[in-house]
Amino acid sequence: MTSDRPPTGQGAAAWPSPPARPSASAEGSPVGAPVVAESSRSFVAAWLLSLLLGFLGVDRFYLGKVGTGILKLLTAGGLGIWYVIDLVLLLAGLARDAEDRAPYGYEGAKKTAWIVTGAFAAVALLGGIINSAIAALAAAIGQ
Repeated sequence: MTSDRPPTGQGAAAWPSPPARPSASAEGSPVGAPVVAESSRSFVAAWLLSLLLGFLGVDRFYLGKVGTGILKLLTAGGLGIWYVIDLVLLLAGLARDAEDRAPYGYEGAKKTAWIVTGAFAAVALLGGIINSAIAALAAAIGQ
């Protein structure tokens, strides 16, 4: 019958010691966890390209994803759905370049990026509402 407990006495030195538990490093990731290299591409540049020209796939071209950039260009950002998804992935820090590396500078710019994107969306929504109101008023006057 075998036991899971280490032997005591004369054969104790030959028994392997249990692996040490990894402790958390200063960054909060476990020691020994794989380190993901950052891309040479900037988060701020990718975010601005995605926000302003994402429906043309420019953000994908910047990240080195030429094939999906062309597809996004031909579909006008997947009829807007792909545009929004890519923007949210960038803002959440989940976007990667063609070599599967994260763009650099995310931690320092994420709060500003979220605020500016929210303001951009609010202005676009307000502009749409005003445009609809003017069109309705013009139609009412023209009758």
